[in-house]
Amino acid sequence: MTKKIYLSALPYCVWLFLFVLAPIALLIYKSFFNLHNQFTLANYATYFTSWTYLKMSLNSVIYAAIISLVTLFVSYPAAYFLTKLKHKQLWLMLIILPTWINLLLKAYAFIGIFGQDGAINQFLSFFGIGSQQLLFTDFSFIFVASYIELPFMILPIFNAIDDIDDNLIKAGYDLGATRFQNFTRIIFPLSMNGVRSGVQAVFIPSLSLFMLTRLIGGNRVITLGTAIEEHFLVTQNWGMGSTIGMVLIITMFIVMFLTRKRGDRS
Repeated sequence: MTKKIYLSALPYCVWLFLFVLAPIALLIYKSFFNLHNQFTLANYATYFTSWTYLKMSLNSVIYAAIISLVTLFVSYPAAYFLTKLKHKQLWLMLIILPTWINLLLKAYAFIGIFGQDGAINQFLSFFGIGSQQLLFTDFSFIFVASYIELPFMILPIFNAIDDIDDNLIKAGYDLGATRFQNFTRIIFPLSMNGVRSGVQAVFIPSLSLFMLTRLIGGNRVITLGTAIEEHFLVTQNWGMGSTIGMVLIITMFIVMFLTRKRGDRS
């Protein structure tokens, strides 16, 4: 029986090694080499002493935090009301459905919406406001990124709220709690694990966005993902790109640790 378990786990172990551990090991290895393929610690020294890289890292964290907050403020009420609907699974599927569409297609769709001759500017021109520069702004980048990440925030929050025992909520009302008190003292605390999972699912990918920074942000939004792409594809400085990649991975682990699932305290 034990042998069968080991054999069934073998494909997963091979997958984990080839597509998770090996790439990380390669990044660590390449981060200690310069453009001339010489072993050096200069990449890390440059990163931690250069205000350009530190500012880029700070911008990445700030943008990821804003996107996470925007999606959280939209997702929590949406997930809460979804749990009250009769056909909630159907509505949830309709919300998740856009994730099946290619990210590039959605980005180009928003270019058409926010462009000078796009739907929004035509609407503004109709009311005499005139055409506005909406594309290639922080607003457009945050809006599109939040829209794309929205289902990944809604799903874990919906599952957490939906799993709350109705008897606990009824008990709160029986003890004289108002609707607001029931929400703040029962529903919200019990759904915090879903909120943490949602923040992980949104914050971590938002740190490394680079396609949207090009197409929607117009290179005005510079993140760690943009820097990694630049070093690997343009400057060919794989060592520096790997160093930034390692910083990004460490940052992701820190975020996962800070938002890790916590057990119930008794």
